[in-house]
Amino acid sequence: MGYRLGMDFSLPEELLALQETVRRLAQDKIRPRAREIDLTGEYPEDIFDEFRRADLLGLCIPSEYGGSGAGITGLTIAIEEVTKYSNVLGLMLLLTRLPTGPIMIAGSEEQKQRYLPGIASGTKRSSFCLSEPGAGSDVVGMQTRATPDPDVPGGYILNGAKSWISGGMQADWFTVFAKTGDPASRHHRDISGFLVDASSPGVSRPRTDHKMGVKGIDTAEIVFEDVHVGPENVLGGGFSLAMQSLNAMRPIVAARAIGLAEGALMYATEYVKSRKAFNQTIADFQGIQWEIAKCATEIEAARLLTYRAAWLADQGKFSREYVPFLSMSKYYASEVAVRASGLAVQLLGAAGYMEDHPTEQYYRDARQLTIVEGTSQVQLGLIGKGVLAHDLWWD
Repeated sequence: MGYRLGMDFSLPEELLALQETVRRLAQDKIRPRAREIDLTGEYPEDIFDEFRRADLLGLCIPSEYGGSGAGITGLTIAIEEVTKYSNVLGLMLLLTRLPTGPIMIAGSEEQKQRYLPGIASGTKRSSFCLSEPGAGSDVVGMQTRATPDPDVPGGYILNGAKSWISGGMQADWFTVFAKTGDPASRHHRDISGFLVDASSPGVSRPRTDHKMGVKGIDTAEIVFEDVHVGPENVLGGGFSLAMQSLNAMRPIVAARAIGLAEGALMYATEYVKSRKAFNQTIADFQGIQWEIAKCATEIEAARLLTYRAAWLADQGKFSREYVPFLSMSKYYASEVAVRASGLAVQLLGAAGYMEDHPTEQYYRDARQLTIVEGTSQVQLGLIGKGVLAHDLWWD
């Protein structure tokens, strides 16, 4: 009796076309600008305009709200191509999904109509406000508070500060999570989500952070002082919504890591093929070939984990039982990016440590990926709990 596996590892035609389009844009527009963006730290408005012209800002947004409906898988593929040359521009695309995710998961139809089309068209930008100085991985430790507005039934008054907010200086609106009960409470039910326009009275952006890498899109502190939020801007969900939103983002962050790893390894490989040493090229040494082979294998393993995670997320499978599979992609890919960028520096030797080559930029940028949107240690904890609970089991 014969068995037929119902697996197809090839991308459908529409995603192959998207991949080719973004790859060409990345080579033509991003590769020449990547080092300048890193050195100046200036927001690359010209590349944002390129993304808008190529209809890449609405990849994950459904067509009924002005997007292309390519989903998380489409965005994952696009980000992988972009991040081969610039992690910061992968972040630019990521920011089309991170703040809009809670709206797509739990927002009202009116909220979707009001906030999603502007992101898809590129006329609006947004940021996701969750982290605080004392509440990064410890989400329920947040101190930002939303108290009922005595003058507006169903409305709230928001007070607090959010830290390390990517794209915060360019954002036209924010997705904000805050405590609706006692700030000292650690009950999940005491956290709620809100949509806050950046122009609202009481919203300020007092400072940006000085970062080791991923320069060109600022991370900022966002302060809310007696900010009035109407009932139409309250999101239907709290802690679980924040977690589901982040769960769905795992393959998107992983895609940044895969692209960075690919870019670093490709650059280093071309270098060792041309660099002469001991009457041959560095690439002729078996030890060098083995290191390249190990890194290439890890990249492909990370890609399989990531594409599966994207496929799950596009089916709405980002609740607790799917967390191990989603977290694996983010954990493994980001660690691979660190190893690949480190290898690239080592393969170039002293040259790899200099600003003459992009390897030092890859090296700096990679470390961010093991921290943002759930550290590697947080991901390991989630995977471990999933195994203990038999959400991930082999029998």
